Amino acid sequence: MTQTTRTDPLLILHQLFSPSFPVGAFAYSHGLETAVQEGVVSKGSDLCDWLTGVLTYGAGWTDAVLLVQTAKGGDVDNLSELALALCPAAERRLETEKQGHAFVQTANALFGLNCPLGPYPIAVGTVVGALGLPLKDAVRLYLFSIVSNLAAAGMRLVPLGQTEGQGVITQLGPLCDEIAAKALDADIDMLGGFAPNLDIGAMRHETLYSRNFRS
Repeated sequence: MTQTTRTDPLLILHQLFSPSFPVGAFAYSHGLETAVQEGVVSKGSDLCDWLTGVLTYGAGWTDAVLLVQTAKGGDVDNLSELALALCPAAERRLETEKQGHAFVQTANALFGLNCPLGPYPIAVGTVVGALGLPLKDAVRLYLFSIVSNLAAAGMRLVPLGQTEGQGVITQLGPLCDEIAAKALDADIDMLGGFAPNLDIGAMRHETLYSRNFRS
């Protein structure tokens, strides 16, 4: 059942994907910390390329499709299993589970919902569907929040200046729009990607000698 609120839906979406919304995204690097320590990402253009891979071939695309399918009324249990199966690294699984649970618990408390716990994209899809929020904007902002959070991690790890880091985010805004539009028209058979370097980096993170992030 769709819950209605008196607040502008776009303002609700901005709140849900704000850095202040308590999902703990600041604690995860999605394997970026490995890429920095191994010299794969050492400047702004490298970070932009790495994030482009995340959006196009990695969790950006798969999460967008899963979010859309969930918000449109897909089977939450099956989609949750699929979301976890698409996380080949233990820390990536932890990342999506912890953020998803925190997201749902906070949204349920704020809006009087009873959405089930689930991996992050599934959690977002259930809340977006329950609140009747505009799906296209939800997917765009979800992807943009991934970019913003990982760019912030890159600014700390490389390190990069604030202006250069913001430049990376600005460059990737149009790609967030593009992937969101494709995800809206995608069916579940279009789910998947090929990003072995991202997956290997996430796996190697567990064995780094020094770590600042949980993934």
